[in-house]
Amino acid sequence: MNRPTAWLRDETVLEHVLRLCAAAATEPDRADRVPDVRARWPSAPLVLLDEPAAAACADAGLPRRKGVVLVVAGPPPPSSWEHAVRLGAERVVSLPDDEPWLAAALADVAEAPAGTEGRVLAVIGGSGGAGASVFATAVALTAVRSGTNALLVDCDPMGGGLDLLLGAEDEPGLRWPDVRLRTGRVPVSSLHTSLPGRTKGKSRLTLLSGAREGAGPSPDAVVAVMEAGKRAGETVVCDLPRAPDQTTRAALDRADLTVVVVPADLRATAATRRLATYLASQGIHPSLIVRDPAHLRPPDIAKAVDLPLLTTYRRDRALPTRLDEGSFPVRGSLSRASKAVLAALGASRVR
Repeated sequence: MNRPTAWLRDETVLEHVLRLCAAAATEPDRADRVPDVRARWPSAPLVLLDEPAAAACADAGLPRRKGVVLVVAGPPPPSSWEHAVRLGAERVVSLPDDEPWLAAALADVAEAPAGTEGRVLAVIGGSGGAGASVFATAVALTAVRSGTNALLVDCDPMGGGLDLLLGAEDEPGLRWPDVRLRTGRVPVSSLHTSLPGRTKGKSRLTLLSGAREGAGPSPDAVVAVMEAGKRAGETVVCDLPRAPDQTTRAALDRADLTVVVVPADLRATAATRRLATYLASQGIHPSLIVRDPAHLRPPDIAKAVDLPLLTTYRRDRALPTRLDEGSFPVRGSLSRASKAVLAALGASRVR
């Protein structure tokens, strides 16, 4: 069972945390002294400490790690911040004001597979009509077929909506114009229940699509959704527009792997070269996927745009007809390329 570790001497704080744990369908693994916390320090998905416990852990020299939270009742005194800094705590939570954040964090712990962290893939078209949206959707579907939950995020407000690719345009669920995020932390369970999706066996594809009208996603909203999927151990696939706006940059900054899809023709190669130059100036170093290699050889295109070649694939000529019929077959070279990208994503290190 994936449980948070809690050392809370303050009875008011303990009572509040136990109530939030019960609401999140989890139970804290309670500690009473430093050796108890030390034993669970490497593996606990979340560590909750009050001020005396945080001071004791800092004095004991426990190493810095993610997911340590100092919890206090009411406004935190200056000493709380001092202990949080010494311990390297991720956050100081003030109850009851920060209850929504802590409730979401506990829900993440209850839902996420133990010991896993998701990966984020960003997909961009090197030129107009490159097929980046189709490829992003194919990768997400391939991840689900391999037994992994996937979160497909449509970040292109002018793309018409990824729900059309999956034949999900009439399915109930929120799209970006309907999404209103009130906190910076979103439980992945709320995404599963409010968004359309697909299931295969025990795995699920959750889709956050754009719409035919209305506003696109804000940078903060995209980051919150990406981090929710990542905390839950899901494969997050972001379909990004070529326009370098703030939302695109927020997604690129958090992607573990960025790929650029380019058709094997001269004009598309020239456009991709310009995109690659811009991305490099922003510290983004993507890999290249060449579609429909023919007259121009993929290694030559990779050399021309100065990007490492990851894989190639050919268009499925029957795919447009199948999409109009409401299905999305991932087969042949598109399937092989999707698996190659997922393998590279799994081997990638967090940026």
